[in-house]
Amino acid sequence: MTANFREFNPGNASQNESSNKESKSPKKIVGIIAAVLILAVLAFESVYSIGEQEQGVVTTFGHAGNVVTSGLHFKIPFVQKVTKVNTTILGFPIGYRMSEEEAISQEQIDDESLMITSDFNFVNVDFYVEYKVSDPIKYLYHSQQPKEILKNIAQSCIRNIISNYAVDDVITTGKSKIQAEIKEMIIEKLEEQDIGLMLVNISMQDAEPPTEEVIEAFKAVETAKQGKETAINNANKYRNEKIPEASAKADQIIQAAEAAKQERVNEGIAQAARFNEMYAEYEKNPVLTKQRMFYETMEEVLPGVKLIIDDGSGDLNKTLYLDELRLEDITGSNSKSSVETADTQEEE
Repeated sequence: MTANFREFNPGNASQNESSNKESKSPKKIVGIIAAVLILAVLAFESVYSIGEQEQGVVTTFGHAGNVVTSGLHFKIPFVQKVTKVNTTILGFPIGYRMSEEEAISQEQIDDESLMITSDFNFVNVDFYVEYKVSDPIKYLYHSQQPKEILKNIAQSCIRNIISNYAVDDVITTGKSKIQAEIKEMIIEKLEEQDIGLMLVNISMQDAEPPTEEVIEAFKAVETAKQGKETAINNANKYRNEKIPEASAKADQIIQAAEAAKQERVNEGIAQAARFNEMYAEYEKNPVLTKQRMFYETMEEVLPGVKLIIDDGSGDLNKTLYLDELRLEDITGSNSKSSVETADTQEEE
């Protein structure tokens, strides 16, 4: 057998130990650095700050929890998240747009500013709405666009209130009262919607009559609307007139039919009763009944018929135009024949 033997050398052992230490030291350094980085990330994710004009909504696994105010706070990393909400007073214009260089300059927006007053005049009215977040949780999670909802509510309330005032009140003396009524209505609508916003103030910036082109366009629209309403009213009037008339005619036809029906029924009953009476008489005396029926029938038929009586002599001339004979001719011939008869008697 052949055996392999390694020669022991103390110097070589020390070299091996030093090389092992050198190979382990970089791994330790990397691990330490990784641990420090992880701790730093955890510390960074655990600590957050809220500004003076902010509030934070803490969510745990997406579920909204508590609301925190300004200051330094801690949270569970990767489990909790914080959404910051600006709680300062914000605002937006209605009826115009503000440029960054000059806030006084206005660009009229006809769709927002043009309104109709109670005396059917047109006016351009500009407003500025100020609001703030009252409930951060509702502001973030109860609606997708709370600002747009507030803007729509404001426009609706403005048009509703402006339509109750004359154009002179809107342009001159009624601004303060109009603003107060609009503000009260917007606050009520916001409470109903419950979107986490609070109205701070609404102010009327400007009110003036619109241009002639816009007035004519809106007059054309109003004329078309009135024409539509007139046509609808006329159609309803025609319907309301014709339906009762048709119903009355239908009732008349039904009543006439019922009357005709009853008349025919009564006539049939009377004829049946008469026939029964005649039949009863016929059973008592058939010959007399037949003669009476014959005479009655002749009375009904013969008044409109010309009579020609044949003596049965067999003479070929069967026609005697009685209609063409005058009464005078008949009486004259009779008198003449009577005179001749008298003369012959005297001669004899």
